[in-house]
Amino acid sequence: MKRLLVVATILCTVVLIIPAVLVVFLSDPADSTTTVTRTITLEEAEEQFSYNPEDDVAVSVFRTGSEQLEDTPLERYVMGVVASEMHANFEIEALKAQALTARTYVVRHILQPNKEKLPEGAMVTDTTDHQVYKNEEELRELWGSDYEQNMARIQEAVLSTQGQVLTYEGEPIDASFFSTSNGYTENSEDYWGDEIPYLRSVESPWDQVSPRFTSETSVTVSEFQEKLGVTLPEDGSVGTILERTEGGRVAKVIINGKELTGRVVREKLALDSSDFQWQRQGEQITIQTRGWGHGVGMSQFGADGMAKEGSNYTDIIHHYYKGVEIQPVEPFVSEMLAKAE
Repeated sequence: MKRLLVVATILCTVVLIIPAVLVVFLSDPADSTTTVTRTITLEEAEEQFSYNPEDDVAVSVFRTGSEQLEDTPLERYVMGVVASEMHANFEIEALKAQALTARTYVVRHILQPNKEKLPEGAMVTDTTDHQVYKNEEELRELWGSDYEQNMARIQEAVLSTQGQVLTYEGEPIDASFFSTSNGYTENSEDYWGDEIPYLRSVESPWDQVSPRFTSETSVTVSEFQEKLGVTLPEDGSVGTILERTEGGRVAKVIINGKELTGRVVREKLALDSSDFQWQRQGEQITIQTRGWGHGVGMSQFGADGMAKEGSNYTDIIHHYYKGVEIQPVEPFVSEMLAKAE
């Protein structure tokens, strides 16, 4: 009898364990918490997301290298921007947020072009004057054997948000972004002068993992004086930081009686950020910075940090852009087409 009980117990255990094992090995990978890199091709992605480039608005990009115009469908253009402006190995939700900013930026720029003179027929350039853009051929050369893997992630981010733009009071926003904050983003008026209601200073503590969160550079006294148009005091000091912004960056400094903004100092000295400190040692001035970029809008490393903590792209967008909505691009397409004619 005891043997029969033992055998029965073993059989019951096997019956219970085998289905559980099958569930473990046959369950849908989508139910797993492990991040899986997609390796679908461009054609498969376009089919999966019902994307037909022929139905898309064309963006005319001035290629600064060749000095030629390149017309590319809107979503393909956004792919080229996301691939050029954000690391392809960032979290997919951060890449989606970047896709939204890139698409919104170009739509707004087409509808409300800046005053700068562009080559005839061009809507944007491929530089940081607008958004950095690389086409497929350039990305293949840049990424080499990693092209398929990297592009699969970019495609997913762009095509899963295709046709979406950010608006404020019904109009596409100025979707500015930058690499790394100093822990906070900047109010628009504290860097650019214009107060924009959706570009407010917010906390961004995730940026500390960025390789450019802190930086240090040295310039000679003569170079410092020449670039800033100042004469340093004879007591061996540099200048006094008079005021900082809500985002912790330098608002105003005074150097031997001459007042300058933190933005001017940053741009004239090519500093990573306008959050800086300085020390003078003989004929050298050492400057430490925190953050990388102008600090207004979405922090890319902040977006990646939020995604790593479980935030989706809409969470990221609403953290960095206050009071905005995500809406279809269709209402703006006819006006965009008219501008392109």
